[in-house]
Amino acid sequence: MKPRFVPGDRLLWLVLASAVVALAAGPWPELTPVWLLVLATVVLVALLDLALALSRIRLPAISIPSVLRFMRDHEGVVEVTFELEPGAPRRVRFALVLPEGFSAAVDEEFVELPGGAPRARITWRCTPRRRGRFSGARVALETGSLLNLWRVRARATLPCDIRVHPNLLTERKPLAALFLARGRPGARIQRTLGRGREFEKLREYLPGDGFDEIHWKATAKRGRPVTKVFQAERTQEVYVIIDASRLSARPVVHANVQQTALERCVTSALVLLIAAQRQGDRFGLVVHDDRVRRFLRAGGGATHYAACRDALLTVASTEATPDVAEIMRFLRARLRRRALLFFLTDLTDPVLAEDFARHAGLIARQHLVLVGQLRPPGVAPLFSGDDVADNEEIYARLAGHVRWAETRALAQKLKPQGVTVSVLENETMAAQLVAQYMRVKERQAL
Repeated sequence: MKPRFVPGDRLLWLVLASAVVALAAGPWPELTPVWLLVLATVVLVALLDLALALSRIRLPAISIPSVLRFMRDHEGVVEVTFELEPGAPRRVRFALVLPEGFSAAVDEEFVELPGGAPRARITWRCTPRRRGRFSGARVALETGSLLNLWRVRARATLPCDIRVHPNLLTERKPLAALFLARGRPGARIQRTLGRGREFEKLREYLPGDGFDEIHWKATAKRGRPVTKVFQAERTQEVYVIIDASRLSARPVVHANVQQTALERCVTSALVLLIAAQRQGDRFGLVVHDDRVRRFLRAGGGATHYAACRDALLTVASTEATPDVAEIMRFLRARLRRRALLFFLTDLTDPVLAEDFARHAGLIARQHLVLVGQLRPPGVAPLFSGDDVADNEEIYARLAGHVRWAETRALAQKLKPQGVTVSVLENETMAAQLVAQYMRVKERQAL
């Protein structure tokens, strides 16, 4: 950091006082040596203070972590390290400026640096307001000279990778009961329907075993009845398919924060991937608008989840209209194994809904398809909700009922093709997705 010297407030006041003395001595020539002496003294002291500052003051080197991770609308901290040298000041004025969209708890801070220590650390609190990936942070440092006649300032841009992820903490309350079914204290036992599809072992025949459970080759080889034992499949594939086209930019309000429908889809998708990871399934991700923009093949573990989370960092709404036929062809070509597909999209556009209904059968023949869309404001059955306040609200309720009927008709049209369409509530979207996933696991529908 290259220092820069600027006059301090004390020096400016001294210069002002010298000017006042010079003005007062103007009418009396005999006082001219006095104000000249005062001015010379001020200049000499200022130069001496500047020389001492140049020779003695060594500003500390500042560093921050190379990768910073935050959650949207959640306060985080940045650890700032000061590398101290002999001659470093004991007190500095510090400021950290992050990219646009961050708000800091304080604009600047006075830092007391310990004497004799090689380094010092502080935490800088800030809150990001939008999701994304950013780079670079600017720091500013200021201290005073020995007599505080000069201010020593320095600025620098520190290279760093700033990643702001969706805030999953807002989903904790509605998801608490769903994540309890893990066999831990306080959990409830969930019964798995059916006998499973994955072969586990052979055992001796017991009264009550069905003829379809008998392993006839092993029975003929051993000379006594042998039964096959199956278990529920533990490693299945789950894909979340996010629509980032023009309709995903519709504004919604969640947890008193205005955001877009795409933000809700991204947050809910990450929660669903966490649920799949805890269940031991393999999970993948697809993001599209008019064509596929992101594709991560199904994998497992924390490393794969981190890759999916980072892939969603820079996803933004576009002005394109989805090409449903192209998306379905892509999925049919890439996904060979039967999988559970969650489509997070908006089918309120009649043309888009018709296009989706025309091509959904291509993918539903092989995979289990669930479609989830956020309920737009006002879309509800006619005689639901509070009482009507005025005539304008009557027409708004009628329009909402028509849109609700269209959504229901689309669900009935897609049901014979094996596609389940559900309308998700804004505040509980993630919980509803996880509940649907758990029901699929419980019933072994996949």
